[in-house]
Amino acid sequence: MDRSALTLEWQVLQNQFDSYEKCSLFIKLFNVGILTLALANEALGVSVVAIIFVIWLQDAIWKTYQSRIDGRLQLVEQGLAMDGEAFSTNESEPTTVIACQYNRAFAEQRPSLIGLIREYGCQACRPTVAFPHAVLVVLAVFCL
Repeated sequence: MDRSALTLEWQVLQNQFDSYEKCSLFIKLFNVGILTLALANEALGVSVVAIIFVIWLQDAIWKTYQSRIDGRLQLVEQGLAMDGEAFSTNESEPTTVIACQYNRAFAEQRPSLIGLIREYGCQACRPTVAFPHAVLVVLAVFCL
């Protein structure tokens, strides 16, 4: 295990993970702005509710990408903690973490189209993603 390469990978992935969190917050704020503008201009309709749902889904997709980074971060951290020793991530064989294998690992575990849609839906239902989108939908429907 190349500890310096894993350390560098961890730093890059952690910065990217934090960046995704900031962008998710901006997506949420943008959605709040959409509803606020629609209410202020008395332009609330089914199309605005649809836009709120689309932005909610976009946030879920964004958070799905972030969760993939989190999975790799967890693996890299485990590798750094074990300091070169093999460890087990499941019931099968011991694993040694090789640096800079983020895309390869994802490609090997990429879900099918249905699995990908399911993954987006699960992310959309997480409380940290659903808020404030669900509140905006309820408010928009209530104000129709």
